[in-house]
Amino acid sequence: YRYYARYGEGGFKRMLGEGFSVENCKIPYIPSVTAIGHSSIWTGSVPSIHGIAGNNFVKDGKVVYCTADDTVNPVGSDSKAGKMSPRNLWVTTIGDELRLATNNRSKVIGVALKDRASILPAGHHANGAFWFDDKSGKFITSTFYMDKLPEWVNKFNKQKLPNKYLSKKWETLYPIDSYKESTSDDNNYENGIAEGEKAVLPLDLPTLYKKHGYKILRSTPFG
Repeated sequence: YRYYARYGEGGFKRMLGEGFSVENCKIPYIPSVTAIGHSSIWTGSVPSIHGIAGNNFVKDGKVVYCTADDTVNPVGSDSKAGKMSPRNLWVTTIGDELRLATNNRSKVIGVALKDRASILPAGHHANGAFWFDDKSGKFITSTFYMDKLPEWVNKFNKQKLPNKYLSKKWETLYPIDSYKESTSDDNNYENGIAEGEKAVLPLDLPTLYKKHGYKILRSTPFG
């Protein structure tokens, strides 16, 4: 509620007025990283049962990434970012159960910037899962799901929206001196948009894109 006066009527104010707020929620696992959260919410289980013990965790004596899978290949890119699947997830998700309950008539698709946010909620029997590839600036998938991208994904990629979003400066919506609810924009405890960059607006996104590539999109309002 600290920034309530800045919220739009159809945005956060609507969420606060019409949405559901969990004021006393217990999370029965540690650490509360995203891969565990995705898996626990969508399976109704905990790491000791669903198998995802972190974004990275030790499996068979080796540190593995939660959705890494060397048995599959990227689709839509030649990047290693495409070698992903839900094989490390031991149980079914809501999406899996929906597919099973409808004899595969339901459509379950995961879409997110991060691979784990797309793959883990979608589950094992999803029609597809698609995530953003920092190398190509496109949404990709893996051969776990299909051998080629659907036409609607190709059509979306051809719009080159990341290039559009990174073609102009990131500036504040209001005059910088009007942000009375916030601390100083320049401080020591915020991470920059990329290593070596300061988290201070405005940011010259075209210059930063040339220097760091598409990965900076993830730290902007467009990502």
